[in-house]
Amino acid sequence: MEVDLAFLKSTKGLLKIAEMVCVFVAFVCYAVASRPPYIAATCMEFFITFGFLLLYLLKLNKMFTLFFWPLIDVFNSFFAATLMCILSLVAVCTYTVKGTLSGGIVGFVAAAFLSLDGYILLKKITFNKPRTTTEAQQEGD
Repeated sequence: MEVDLAFLKSTKGLLKIAEMVCVFVAFVCYAVASRPPYIAATCMEFFITFGFLLLYLLKLNKMFTLFFWPLIDVFNSFFAATLMCILSLVAVCTYTVKGTLSGGIVGFVAAAFLSLDGYILLKKITFNKPRTTTEAQQEGD
């Protein structure tokens, strides 16, 4: 199995790492505040993002070609951004412990990263357009 270390330095790789860090910090804040629904949602998103990071890092997306992975990643990014935004809004509006407020604020940052990731991926996906060699080379980045 080949490891793509250049992926970690690419924009997509750095965004995935930033998403994971923000979601993990929100998870820790919710865990300190003892908020089980928030803990479950952030933990789930952390592992999904970690799965996508491993998928691209180990180039498994090139081995499992049954799915169109960039589109699945776009759907996950926008769905997760919406989930984190709603979760953070509820956490900020109803907090009783400062850990919940902190988790909500970090959750908004994670939602921004997830939205940016989805937008960049959606921009790169070509639907019914001929691919040029320049686009193919940029996709590898």
